[in-house]
Amino acid sequence: MDDKTKARILGVIERAPQWLRNDLAAKDPAARARAEEALAAMLVDAIGVSQAADD
Repeated sequence: MDDKTKARILGVIERAPQWLRNDLAAKDPAARARAEEALAAMLVDAIGVSQAADD
């Protein structure tokens, strides 16, 4: 993984909304699963943008 991709991923995590952070720490498995899926989608988008910029 290159430095640009790492920076984009870190940026996504830094900008994660509070509801996402709360749900990642939730005891409710459904809330946690939704938050994990949302974070994964945000990361996939960030990585895609990073790879498109490299092309």
